[in-house]
Amino acid sequence: MLGWVITCHDDKAQDMLHRLEQKYGPLAQCQAISFWRGLSSNMLSRMMCHALHATDSGEGVIFLTDTAGAAPYRVASLMSHKHPQCEVISGVSYSLLEQMISSRESMSSSAFRDSIVALGGPEVSSLWHQQQKNPPFVLKHDLYEY
Repeated sequence: MLGWVITCHDDKAQDMLHRLEQKYGPLAQCQAISFWRGLSSNMLSRMMCHALHATDSGEGVIFLTDTAGAAPYRVASLMSHKHPQCEVISGVSYSLLEQMISSRESMSSSAFRDSIVALGGPEVSSLWHQQQKNPPFVLKHDLYEY
């Protein structure tokens, strides 16, 4: 099963998780991380690292964030490069998570990423999709070669 780390500004992440658990019962491998005004990036990173390891069963973890480019998204993006099968999604809402909840058990992390982005419409994206738009810079030649 894919782990979920829902991380948003203020109490939005906790509210989404609470609503999901009210409807579906306790969700295994799922944690909410709130990013409050004044919380340092270092503390946010530590909280998200703990959540990543607590939700990962080896099948992958999906970071579900509210805003692309904001602190939770940036921290998740940095962490995802160090962990296989880790995806970062931005623009999530309660209704979108509710539609995707059953897919946690049957999809790979990359299939889940593609499915949630397609279902979510233009406001939902992923780190992978953004990287496809802006591929990394590659040198065509070595400047120090004579």
